Amino acid sequence: TTSDVSIGSGFLLLRFVSLLFLYILLLFKNEGGYRMKEKRIFITGMVLIIAFIIWTILIQKVDVKPIGVNGTNVGFSTLNHWFHKLTGQNMIIYYITDWMGLIPIFSCMFFGIIGFIQLIKRKSLFKVDIDIILLGVYYVIVIFGYLIFETIPINYRPILIEGVMEASYPSSTTLLVLSVMPTVNFQNNRRTKNIIIKNVINTVVFLFSLFMIIGRTISGVHWLTDIIGSVIFSFGLYFIYKSTVMIFDQKQLSEEI
Repeated sequence: TTSDVSIGSGFLLLRFVSLLFLYILLLFKNEGGYRMKEKRIFITGMVLIIAFIIWTILIQKVDVKPIGVNGTNVGFSTLNHWFHKLTGQNMIIYYITDWMGLIPIFSCMFFGIIGFIQLIKRKSLFKVDIDIILLGVYYVIVIFGYLIFETIPINYRPILIEGVMEASYPSSTTLLVLSVMPTVNFQNNRRTKNIIIKNVINTVVFLFSLFMIIGRTISGVHWLTDIIGSVIFSFGLYFIYKSTVMIFDQKQLSEEI
């Protein structure tokens, strides 16, 4: 029955997310507290990327029904349909989060300017801070991933946007926010000396990211599973970037010693 499918989809979704959460908690835990080493962060990132691949496959295999716009197929259809009916659609929140999606782009430009200034002053790409170089590579990878899913849609939005069917998986705005904003905190912690300013920036970034995730989820322009996919993919990419910077930091420290 429909209710059985809904319960089954819900349990599968809950089990998948719970296993991910439990695994990450175990990796975060250390004898000295919840401080991750670079290898653990890298492994976590890889696990999340693999989980994203599995999640993408599940979306195309589990409870697939033509409930989308113009009869397009949607995985976890009972769960997605239920959640979409629960939230409805709010175009005001959609447009607000859409415009606020420019903030991560400005953040990318800001770090690009930092890298460009270092390049001009130091007259060599190899003398630019390695974390900034890796950040540039990371942003290119994020954009590349975004373009792939725009070119090969897994599913479409629950509604037409200005009369057009648009790709919905993973949520591009969520992907952009959760891929970029954690790097803002990471760079802020590395470069800002004033504790008060550092804490203010970290708090603002956290609240902004939380608002964008919730806003995008309840706006009704994405299926619930699209948001979940973006969260998994974004944090997977970010953890790999962060661990890579930490590995280079450790290598540089060893060379100095």
